[in-house]
Amino acid sequence: MARWPIDEWMSASDHTIVRFQAGMEADFWGLHSPEHGCGWCFCSAWWVPDWEGWADRSSDQNRSIREELLARGEYDGYLLYRGNQPIGWSQVGPRDRLIKLRQQFNLELDPQAWAITCFLIHPGYRRRGYARSLLMAILGDLSSRGAKRVEAFPRRGIDPEPPDLWNGPEAIFVEAGFEVIVDDPVRPVLACAL
Repeated sequence: MARWPIDEWMSASDHTIVRFQAGMEADFWGLHSPEHGCGWCFCSAWWVPDWEGWADRSSDQNRSIREELLARGEYDGYLLYRGNQPIGWSQVGPRDRLIKLRQQFNLELDPQAWAITCFLIHPGYRRRGYARSLLMAILGDLSSRGAKRVEAFPRRGIDPEPPDLWNGPEAIFVEAGFEVIVDDPVRPVLACAL
């Protein structure tokens, strides 16, 4: 497994960030459970054609989308571990594969653009800097893999509730050097050159 060093955002070396890969599915399923507030999504929101009927989808329907992605080798993200326990996740991959994302934000095709579309930190570990650490490790790994540009789609607002932060908090992207490229009062598009 590829692992990256702890970044400057965390003072203690109490966690590891790993690119999601075959053999780690149980950790993904365990983290994406009802007790963590996302047991129905399984990080499938951007993989459905549109938002129509999204709230009516079942946990089984969404899990089946993720199972199909894994079956075809789509391990599109990073897991954050504290010891052996998975406590964080971020979905990351080439942006243009997510048609719904491009359409929602009116984005032109750009094969150079990567997208950070989802963030999840276990409720017991929120507000401790783990999301920042996860983001910095992602940026470091993408840079080492030759990515030139990465975009993010956070929820904007003063102290949004955790369910609204499924794209990550805007502040961590700004702190990491992202700039607003599409200003929107609710969902801006941010980008960072690597």
